[in-house]
Amino acid sequence: MSSENKTAVEDVTSGNDTTGALEALLFVSDEPTSAATFAEMLGVETTEVTRTLKALRDEYETDRRGFQLREVAGGWRFYSNPTYHEIIERYVLSWDTRRLSQAALETLAVIAYRQPVTRGGINAVRGVNSEAVVSSLVEKGLVREAGRDKASGNAILYATTKSFLEKFGLKSTKDLPPIEEFMPSVSEQEAITERLDAAQ
Repeated sequence: MSSENKTAVEDVTSGNDTTGALEALLFVSDEPTSAATFAEMLGVETTEVTRTLKALRDEYETDRRGFQLREVAGGWRFYSNPTYHEIIERYVLSWDTRRLSQAALETLAVIAYRQPVTRGGINAVRGVNSEAVVSSLVEKGLVREAGRDKASGNAILYATTKSFLEKFGLKSTKDLPPIEEFMPSVSEQEAITERLDAAQ
C-alpha cells in the first residue's frame, strides 16, 4: 500500500468513519465480501466491522429503504428490497431474457433440497429427463458436479454452488424454506420419496 493510500485509510479509521467506508466498499462490490476482508482493507478489527455491518442492516430494514444489506454465501452484499422487485422487473426489461424457465426452477429446487443427487434422482422427482436442464444450470454456475455415486453405477452427483446462495440471498442451504411448505399433501411427499428410492 502506498504512503498516500495508507494515510487515506488512517484518516478514515481515525475519524471513526468506518460506517461510511463500509458503505462505499459495499457499493462497488459485485459479490459477497467477508467482514474479515473489509477489516483488512480498513485496518480495523473484524469484530468492529461485523458490528457495523449488522447495525447498517438493521438501520436499512427499520427505515424501509429500497435496498437491503444481507449476509449471504459467507459475505455481505447490497440487494434490492423484495418489496420493489415487481417495479424493478418492469424497469430492467433485459432481465426477462435471463430468467430461469419453469423446468430449470423445478430442477434447481430438486437439487437444492436433495443434494447431492444424481440425474436419475432428479428425473424421478420431475418425471421427465432433466439432462439438458442440469447442463444449463451447470453452465450458469448455479449447480456443480459434487462427486460420484458408486451405488448408482458411478453416476455424477450434483449440488448447488456458492453462486446459487448469492443469487437467492441465502447464507447456506440450511436457510432454504422447509420443503413441507411446498408439498400439497403427505401422500404426495411419500410418493416422491418412493420414486427417489426406486431411482437409487
